[in-house]
Amino acid sequence: MENKTIRIGSGAGYGGDRIEPALDLLSQANLDYIIFECLAERTIALANQEKKINPNKGYNPLSLYRFEMILDQYKQKPFNTKIITNMGAANPIALAQEVKQMIHDRGLNLKVAAIIGDDIFDLLDLNLNTIETKEPLSLYKNQLISANAYIGINGVVEALKQGADIIIGGRLADPSLALAPLVYEFGWKMDDYDYLARGTCAGHLLECAAQVCGGYFYDGVYKEVPNLENLGFPYADISSTGDIIISKLESSGGIVNEMTVKEQLLYEIMDPSNYFTPDVIMDISKAYIKEIGHNRVQVSNVYGKAQNEYYKVSCGITDGYMVESEISYGGHHCTVRAQKAIDILSYRLCDLDSPIQYDLIGLNSLYKTPIERTNLKEVRVRVACKTNSNDEAQRIANEVEALYTNGPAGGGGVRKHIQPIVSILSVLVNRDILKEEVIIL
Repeated sequence: MENKTIRIGSGAGYGGDRIEPALDLLSQANLDYIIFECLAERTIALANQEKKINPNKGYNPLSLYRFEMILDQYKQKPFNTKIITNMGAANPIALAQEVKQMIHDRGLNLKVAAIIGDDIFDLLDLNLNTIETKEPLSLYKNQLISANAYIGINGVVEALKQGADIIIGGRLADPSLALAPLVYEFGWKMDDYDYLARGTCAGHLLECAAQVCGGYFYDGVYKEVPNLENLGFPYADISSTGDIIISKLESSGGIVNEMTVKEQLLYEIMDPSNYFTPDVIMDISKAYIKEIGHNRVQVSNVYGKAQNEYYKVSCGITDGYMVESEISYGGHHCTVRAQKAIDILSYRLCDLDSPIQYDLIGLNSLYKTPIERTNLKEVRVRVACKTNSNDEAQRIANEVEALYTNGPAGGGGVRKHIQPIVSILSVLVNRDILKEEVIIL
């Protein structure tokens, strides 16, 4: 195997992430690839809802803005960086068509591919038991709105073989975005489990973007992060044997050190010996983390095992309504009046079956034991409830608003917010029911 290194940058760690750090990487880091990880469990369920209303929508709402910025920068100063993303969410083809038009409008010569096949809503076996409730999915049949499987690298690798410069998928698993180009570039086989695990590890470290650069590390007392206001995104140099070096631009804010890497390495990991992905089972229980320079951390001793025969599927369901309503009280004895407001609401809403949560923000909303009341100059009453009925949710919100004139004295700043709830249930399906497809535009 040829001894070479591929450099992959992180362009986003979630659907609403910033674009400026990604543009900095594209212009300054000499990347081979950049990945944009923009999906969560509820994100794709909400995207499916949007697609049902408008068949031309259902992709990440910031994706057009991101691609406009990227392609404008490309036109000014072309770069040899391929883009891989799951911003397509519920509608990769629609987003790919939009991006193709952007490319055409700018007179550029880039090939776009869409990866589909993760949407198995019409193939779902309702007799499957959910992971969360252990109940059959059929109990939620009338609530189901989406079913998307976490798919791995196969479609992306095929798109790269077909010469795609920009690859847009739906529920591509987070670390697979980085693993796919490594398999393509290095010729790793699907039974090279240690190599696949190391590529997965690189993807896991990159998938949350600024987190490994200190974004979720800073606490202001024990753990400092320089220039957090201009936090950068990371990139990784991965060798053909799977050795990983995580780094960032020196001109950007943040820090990459042993501790930031260790925190991100353990992020969302329940069993360090068995981290399940669609491509491999990763074992980081013996991982070795070493600082080898300023903002340069090496990760090694990662191993892998064969993936199991299942794909995890996130199923979105409608799950009633969430109502949140708030009102503030200030000045002398504000907590006394705020508590009286809660007493009034509890009395007037006592006939409702749905449990209502009452909080005094600043007093007892974060901790079970209330803080000292005497020094508080203001406090905010928060009323929250999950209901099955929009009418019931509206009644709760209206009762809070009625405190304006019905007392106690001095209430102000009422906020009422009601929204439908989309919840997630998960099932495992056999791999053989999925048929991934690569569509070149």
